[in-house]
Amino acid sequence: MIRVRILVPVLKFANMANVVEFLKDSYEEMTQRVSWPTWAELQNSAVIVLIASIIIALLVLAMDESVGNLLKLFYRSVAN
Repeated sequence: MIRVRILVPVLKFANMANVVEFLKDSYEEMTQRVSWPTWAELQNSAVIVLIASIIIALLVLAMDESVGNLLKLFYRSVAN
């Protein structure tokens, strides 16, 4: 006989003091310890992502058109 063991995660709710402490620590970390980019750095990163996205989209378009044309040629040769 085969025994199957099903593991069910048990959720334990933390008391409210732990939740409040977690929120305070999270806020402190986000405001004091995280180094946020400047507006200029953010703009430069956005431009780089935009250019990379356009290049990748053009490469995918070129591959799609190439495969489409190859399939058209193949189907025409098979039909004749």
